Amino acid sequence: MIAKICSFALIGLKGIPVSVEVDVNNGLPAFEVVGLADTAVKESKERVRSAIKNSGRTVPTRRLTANLAPADVKKEGSALDLPLAIGVLVASGQLVADTSDIVFLGELSLDGSLRRINGVLPIIISALSHGYKKFIIPKDNQIEASYVKGATVYALNNLSEVIDHLSGLKPCVPIEKHEFLTKGIKNSYDTDICFVKGQAVAKRALEVAVSGGHNLLFVGAPGTGKTMLAKCIPTIMPDMTFEEALETTKIHSVCGLINDKDGIVFSRPFRSPHHTATSVALTGGSSNLKPGEISLAHNGVLFLDEMPEYNRSTLEALRQPLEDRIISVSRAVGTIIYPANFMLCGSMNPCPCGNYGSSEKVCTCTPQQIEKYKARISGPLLDRIDIQVEVDSVKYAELSDDSEQEKSETVRARVNRTRKIQENRFKDDGILTNSDMGERHIKKYCKLTQECENILKNAYESLHLSPRARSRIIKVARTIADMALYDEIRPEHILEAVSYRHN
Repeated sequence: MIAKICSFALIGLKGIPVSVEVDVNNGLPAFEVVGLADTAVKESKERVRSAIKNSGRTVPTRRLTANLAPADVKKEGSALDLPLAIGVLVASGQLVADTSDIVFLGELSLDGSLRRINGVLPIIISALSHGYKKFIIPKDNQIEASYVKGATVYALNNLSEVIDHLSGLKPCVPIEKHEFLTKGIKNSYDTDICFVKGQAVAKRALEVAVSGGHNLLFVGAPGTGKTMLAKCIPTIMPDMTFEEALETTKIHSVCGLINDKDGIVFSRPFRSPHHTATSVALTGGSSNLKPGEISLAHNGVLFLDEMPEYNRSTLEALRQPLEDRIISVSRAVGTIIYPANFMLCGSMNPCPCGNYGSSEKVCTCTPQQIEKYKARISGPLLDRIDIQVEVDSVKYAELSDDSEQEKSETVRARVNRTRKIQENRFKDDGILTNSDMGERHIKKYCKLTQECENILKNAYESLHLSPRARSRIIKVARTIADMALYDEIRPEHILEAVSYRHN
């Protein structure tokens, strides 16, 4: 007898239907799994044997053959354990049930219990698009699955519960759906922007960058607060929409980074890879084509502390994602496109010793050392960073000032207000923030007066700016105007945007 059980395999962020066909036939006792399975799937036959025995059933002492169709798609991970076990039980006549419209997902322990798997959310969303409505998954994945609308999900503890549910002995009820709520989420981070003393210009630049989703670079001497300012970004980031949360959760789910308690990513990601990270770690696409840091930072922030210390090839890998908001990962096994709509925040010293331009300390670097240090970040990459601001040393009087500073919660409220303006503006354009604008959007939403054009022309010629830099100045000016609740861009908005082009 042949049993056919439905499951799914992950390729990138998409689920591919997999038909698990199990045949029980005469012959020497054996259990073969075919269909381009990786090591984890091939090893599943031993887990399936033990799980079936320890669940009070028997493994037929006959020849078992399991085919994972389609055979030309590589299957990875342990999510196929459960469908294999159900296939063996149905094919051997130990379970009589209609399983044709159910998707089975789950890893089996030797005692028959179901263990959580990665990628449940993207699999269920993909399965719904293929017409499947019912799912049986591990109990540990239930919160993650509860945010998917239109799916009937049964989250069970072990193989025995699955058998009892399918046979009708102990039917289970579907899991309850969770509503996505961002209201009332408090700042759970250890830092707050009120802890940063002084640095009014840098704080202003930080708010402008977050309000419009602009890329940001802090340049300053060691210890001036560049890293602390960057770590305040998550505390002032705007609320995530449900669609953004789903997109972000799909990526984190594939990598096994979902918090079991929340089941979904509520706050915007803040990724800070070490400067020894390779270009593959940043862009993704190791042997299994998993997402990299820039995709894990999707809808959030990628912070690169001490940017010149990163490998040149690693930094250059950012150029295409910063423009296209996606990353195409190509390897011998295939090509995967991951979303990569992130805000880049970087920090750097002005020179190797860090004191170049300081009025208080003497720089010990030679001009050649300074130029070589700055050249570690290429011109094309710098051109893609909208806001470049110097972070000066803080006076002692500012450090000892005990007056109450503006809290992140207050700044975040203003950021949410500015983002709402952009959301209403771009509701028919398919973009979310001012930084996403193309030339067509700039022409439509960023009309400049003659005075603004004159200021921009002088800056373009005196600072030797590129056409890309001109467009980015206009985008930043649009954000500054939104923050000030102006419909039109005014000269002071252009002047402030120009001041953020570090030279």
